[in-house]
Amino acid sequence: MNNLLRLTCCFAALLFAPLAMAADGKLLNLEMTNSTWGLTALGIFVFAYLIVMAEEFLHLRKSKPVILAAGIIWILVALVANTKGVSHEAETAIRHNLLEYCELFLFLLVAMTYVNAMEERNVFEALRAWLVKKQFTYRKLFWITGILAFLISPVADNLTTALLMCAVVMAVGADKPKFIAVSCVNIVVAANAGGAFSPFGDITTLMVWQKGILPFQDFFKIFLPSLVSFVIPAFFMQFAAPKESPAAVDEYVPVYYGGWTVVGLFLLTIVTAVSFHNFLHLPPTVGMMTGLAYLQFFGYYLKKTGHTLAHPESLGEVVPFDIFRKIQRAEWDTLLFFYGVVVCVGGLATFGYLAIASDTMYNQWGANLPQIHQQTPANIAVGVLSAIVDNIPVMFAVLTMNPTMSEGQWLLVTLTAGVGGSMLSIGSAAGVALMGQSKGYYTFFGHLKWAWAIALGYIAAIAVHIWWNIDLFHIALGS
Repeated sequence: MNNLLRLTCCFAALLFAPLAMAADGKLLNLEMTNSTWGLTALGIFVFAYLIVMAEEFLHLRKSKPVILAAGIIWILVALVANTKGVSHEAETAIRHNLLEYCELFLFLLVAMTYVNAMEERNVFEALRAWLVKKQFTYRKLFWITGILAFLISPVADNLTTALLMCAVVMAVGADKPKFIAVSCVNIVVAANAGGAFSPFGDITTLMVWQKGILPFQDFFKIFLPSLVSFVIPAFFMQFAAPKESPAAVDEYVPVYYGGWTVVGLFLLTIVTAVSFHNFLHLPPTVGMMTGLAYLQFFGYYLKKTGHTLAHPESLGEVVPFDIFRKIQRAEWDTLLFFYGVVVCVGGLATFGYLAIASDTMYNQWGANLPQIHQQTPANIAVGVLSAIVDNIPVMFAVLTMNPTMSEGQWLLVTLTAGVGGSMLSIGSAAGVALMGQSKGYYTFFGHLKWAWAIALGYIAAIAVHIWWNIDLFHIALGS
């Protein structure tokens, strides 16, 4: 693990000089979408993603097919580039993709490390035990877990939040499978909605922020539409939750020494990342890595003062706080999956597919609409596509296209990519994770049963955004 981190840091340093030119210049477009090479690359990506979508049935981690597809696609790009005499331009193109990935990788790695440290200090488990002990009715717990998912996900990310809230409903609803099923649907919708209005809440919003398209504070302009996308389906689903209370459970789970300090350091890290980006005009990743140092020094303090824990996987063996154990427990499958997506989409862009998609979606679909809404059909379609394919590759494709849009339209596509994935259980990382954690209570078809209510919330959120932020549709952004 230590070797991997050292290699990553060296890799990032080597990329900076050549990538400065790639970010400023126009990247390579081979314009070979109708060639055998291009169609083969597209077919490889589609096949790999079909395997990803079948992860629940194949039990094959989603990172494996996309990483293999990424390598094969760029082999094809390199072969074509050699025949055209543009090998250097192809190298510059993939280095550009690698820099984008490297920034996001380090950012997410720090966030995941903090979440793991809070988990190890029992912060999340204490919250779960407190909710269980309060003896709320099932319907109140339905709303409480949904509201907490909406409020926690902007900071802790939608995946972690969904898993935490699912643990709560599983603990109190062991004999109420229908309650668990509808509550999990509500949690997924709430976590995705909460993640949509914060750069820290979802990988898609993080990508938009790191790209420099929208400043940090502008994401909160879609708070109200995000709230609407959660409340409307929750209103209809609440009637499936019983009104009676679960059996009393007297359970006390303490927050271990330093737990709240870790929470404070995480908030300080977020402030540091935002400050680096807004005031120093440096990548927020640098601020996040600085924040990792806060946790490293606090971990050193914990070891020196003897505040150790019984390691859960070692039959009670007492071990010191180790920052690298927290890094080791990061969601490596997600991080590597994201690598495969970025490199695959970059390869397809090099063949010219995204240029065609951008022209079709953003120039032709809304050509007959008023100018401020010409990109609206495309951005609504992004959300629908996110429910089927997953929002990460869809949003990365939009950012690679980089269409000229107003601030209102960029916020619209951020909103739709964030909440659109809620319409199907496979449309977001939170939904996929809960299907695995809920032991068969929360399923694809159980979620599909409420797709109509979630779709109503999706449509209402778009309408509220257009009404609430109409002035932003006149502010041009992009290039």
